[in-house]
Amino acid sequence: MSERGDACFPVVDPATGQPFDEAPDRRSRELDAIVDRAHHAWHAWRADSAARGVALLAAADAVAAAAGDLAPLLTREQGKPLAESHAEVARTAARLRYFAALDPGRQPIVDGRPVRGEIRWRSLGPVAAIVPWNFPLQLASAKFAPALAAGNTVVLKPSPFTPLATQLLGSVVSTALPEHVLTVVTGREPLGACLAAHRGIRHVTFTGSVAGGRAVARGAGASLARVTLELGGNDAAVLLDDVDVDGIADRLFQGAFRNCGQVCMAIKRVYAPARLYTRVVEALADRARAVVVGAGLDPGTQMGPLNNLPQLARVERYTARALGDGARAAAGGRRLDRPGYFFAPTILADVPPDSAVVVEEQFGPVLPVLPYDNLDDAVAAANGTGFGLGGSVWSTDLDRAEAVAERLECGTAWINHHAELSLAQPFAGTKDSGVGVAGGPWGLYGNLRPFVVHRPEPGREPGAEEGQGRDPDGRRQDGNPPRRERP
Repeated sequence: MSERGDACFPVVDPATGQPFDEAPDRRSRELDAIVDRAHHAWHAWRADSAARGVALLAAADAVAAAAGDLAPLLTREQGKPLAESHAEVARTAARLRYFAALDPGRQPIVDGRPVRGEIRWRSLGPVAAIVPWNFPLQLASAKFAPALAAGNTVVLKPSPFTPLATQLLGSVVSTALPEHVLTVVTGREPLGACLAAHRGIRHVTFTGSVAGGRAVARGAGASLARVTLELGGNDAAVLLDDVDVDGIADRLFQGAFRNCGQVCMAIKRVYAPARLYTRVVEALADRARAVVVGAGLDPGTQMGPLNNLPQLARVERYTARALGDGARAAAGGRRLDRPGYFFAPTILADVPPDSAVVVEEQFGPVLPVLPYDNLDDAVAAANGTGFGLGGSVWSTDLDRAEAVAERLECGTAWINHHAELSLAQPFAGTKDSGVGVAGGPWGLYGNLRPFVVHRPEPGREPGAEEGQGRDPDGRRQDGNPPRRERP
């Protein structure tokens, strides 16, 4: 229990499997007051874009200054190595700086009419941001930075597996913001579901599973709130027959195993030409066996534990099913015999193409490698899941690789690298991997709605002489195309 006597829940260190702290367990009935305060704060916050930019820059500086507190706490509850936590904090500050500099401005409508039309942009209102446990700070800022820059207020709900660093981040950022512009609420379900469905929320931005995204969309639909859903991925890496195996092995491995494989856009399947297949498997297995796995706070650790017990069980289940189906563990294949949620980095060979570890998202340190004889078959297999987040093509011939990348059904395709994003680029998936766009100016406009103002040009009044209700191109102003005249 907290000092105020509020209900709390335990927060577990995944390196030990034991609780090390607790977080407030907010109740759904508290959301009415929280959202109401966010709504009232919105009226002043939306009014001055220049002041918002100054505040977000100050918030970025505050986050950078607090890295010494944020990064160790993030590692303690998430499990990733400390260096990766520091990188996540730096990325969080950088995102605030990026969006602080964006301004949608005003856009004239030039269509030849005697009317000066102008598109202006208005914020939406309170935004619900619901984030998962794999990159809690980075994904939180990916949601609240554009929402705040656009003039909205934000109620941020972190995963109950990683509430503490996000709660601290909210406190740090809020030192630069007016009260109630950003509010962090921690708690177990159904808190997130109730927040997504709250009638005072005008935009729900969610990162998580496909099932979770569907539930969020149903809840937000009751109030017709906008939704942005960043969901799962099952990214494929397609290696062409001219690839330099030794030259790409390190990048390929890191693309799959960063953050213990707990990355939505990690490489989760590798398709290798049959004649190179054994070399690819051996190169990746060598690297898997060499990785130092341990607690994230230990200086020598290169890979930490899985974040939580349910995820560990998922990885164990998928691996066991693959081995039972005839796959071979070229490296790893088992849970490590130590406290905590550690699983040996695993390379699976001879995996049946319909195995769950291939067609579903394992989200852990397990990578199946599959051979192919025909490139068209490999591309078809890469596209043959319900996911469409990212993919990559690997080759010494960049033009050929780009032609293959064009055939991948995904939102982002990389050539000779994977899962690298610029703050300025759009990030979106196809199929079950998401709805809406995050990142870059698209992330800002996703938190705005257009507002159009028409006024006559000086000395010219619109009227019947403008074609009796038609635009200059002949289209009727009711939006229908002009009727064809008989000759």
